[in-house]
Amino acid sequence: MTGGQAFDIASIHAAYLSGWTVTEMIGTIFERIAAVDDPGIFLTLADSSDLLDAAAALGAFDPVAKPLWGIPFAVKDNIDVARMPTTAACPDYAYLAEGDATVVRLLREAGALVVGKTNLDQFATGLVGVRTPYPVPRNAIDQALVPGGSSSGSAVATAHGIVSFALGTDTAGSGRIPAGLNNIVGLKPSIGALSTTGVVPACRTLDCVSIFALTVADAYRVFKVSARPDETDPYSRDIASRGGLSLPPVLKVGVPAGADRRFYGDVLMESAYDEALQMLRSLGHQIVELPFADFYATAALLYEGAWVAERYAAVKDFFDAQEASFHPVTRTIYGGAKALSAADAFEGHYALQALKRKVAPLVATVDMICVPTAPTHYTRADLESEPIRENARLGTYTNFVNLLDMCGMTVPTGRRSDGRPASVTLLAPAGKDHLTALLAGELHRLSALPLGATGWPQPANHPSAETDEDELIELVVVGAHLSGMPLNGQLRDLGARFSRRALTAKCYRLYALTGTEPAKPGLVRCQESEGALIEVEVWTLRAEAFGLFVAAVPSPLAIGTVQLADGTACKGFIVEPAGLAGAADISRHGGWRAYIASLAA
Repeated sequence: MTGGQAFDIASIHAAYLSGWTVTEMIGTIFERIAAVDDPGIFLTLADSSDLLDAAAALGAFDPVAKPLWGIPFAVKDNIDVARMPTTAACPDYAYLAEGDATVVRLLREAGALVVGKTNLDQFATGLVGVRTPYPVPRNAIDQALVPGGSSSGSAVATAHGIVSFALGTDTAGSGRIPAGLNNIVGLKPSIGALSTTGVVPACRTLDCVSIFALTVADAYRVFKVSARPDETDPYSRDIASRGGLSLPPVLKVGVPAGADRRFYGDVLMESAYDEALQMLRSLGHQIVELPFADFYATAALLYEGAWVAERYAAVKDFFDAQEASFHPVTRTIYGGAKALSAADAFEGHYALQALKRKVAPLVATVDMICVPTAPTHYTRADLESEPIRENARLGTYTNFVNLLDMCGMTVPTGRRSDGRPASVTLLAPAGKDHLTALLAGELHRLSALPLGATGWPQPANHPSAETDEDELIELVVVGAHLSGMPLNGQLRDLGARFSRRALTAKCYRLYALTGTEPAKPGLVRCQESEGALIEVEVWTLRAEAFGLFVAAVPSPLAIGTVQLADGTACKGFIVEPAGLAGAADISRHGGWRAYIASLAA
């Protein structure tokens, strides 16, 4: 489906400002549902009159007080929406929800409107999107392909532009695989960032509410609204959304080492992944190959022992009483858990802890990891002959993520040579959701892809993540703390965020100091007639972090005031005069990075 009013958040709000009405927006939704003509997307639809009543209750258009004012969204049908049935794609399990899940309530309070409940792999068990007793949603890009699961309906509804965004869930990849298969963005938050109160559990210790959107900016905007601690959820964590001012110019991006990459013979997917890595290089980032055997070993744990038993435990009473109500594949998976013991569960947790210890040093060497969203694509015909093996292969690069407490963002990067969608998923340790969003935004813009299956172009000048600049102190860094340099991690560990590249005023000289490890420069103020413009970076820290950083600066370095070429001044690195003994003047290079490059050359 193409044409018509674009449904990314900025476009809808701009239309409202131009006189478009909520009544027209709701009419457009139902016109698109009819045009797409896919009975597998929605299991329950809101009445247009109920949507109009909900919109009227919002009051006058006010996107400041209500940042999602009048924005339509869909909800995966294992998440409660008041006065709508929750089925988890199992009709015999269905109940009428008395209230909203916490995340739905927060989105409604921000002005968003629930259009309906979407189809899924039953009890959110699967990555294929076909394990449902209802009609299977059709992939929005290529109907021969599976739609991806378990959040199939949410992804397809978003890709068609029926809604601006949709909620899914993600335990093993259900918020990422459908995004990659339908050319949209999938935000898999840090565990606990979005409350799971009011969500039918799959693996309670790993479950996340995920977000599908047409743009990275929209996904992160929804995240900012819904990432709130919730006392009713024992797994909730205070992982507030944060906006980066911009990405550091050089990020270390980990990727599976060449010999460890798994594509199961799909050379088109392998080629698309190589093209995505070249996009990262073109943006100035460093690719770092990592051994991936332990990541794969972690992924294998998810459908063994402890976590299969956890799925069974979530619906034990219902399964034991009504096993015949389950989809045949789902019934096989859950039924296998009945033979597991508590000892099996503990052995699984012991194995995971050992793998976490092995993987942690690798994760610490890079800023984030970039993996193929899936190693290959499967058609619906493929699933008929191999329903379990193919599902497991789809989870090659997703199953380990929640077990290792990482966040992720799936972003479209292009089209394979056969026209099918290509994407990557960016992964980072918990709490760094904003970092994945910033890089994902750059990749999406560089791809220049249309949004989902709509044909709509990407909106211009759309930030990937909103900023949060309260009580930040700017710090000028000159040498070993520059992005990509040996001590940059000290800034990152304190939550510092890259702001911008800059030049000093023409009243400084730069020296290579002696006897420092790692090598460091010293910035010295001089007469303007004797100075040079020196390239620096400006980073921002919160006041407490700034104090901790300054206290750790070793002599002869110090923190003083550095004048910049734009006429502003910030706190920054300088050197005490005593530190210049034996130092070489390197000002002619124009900065520490250029000097280091000259040594390598």
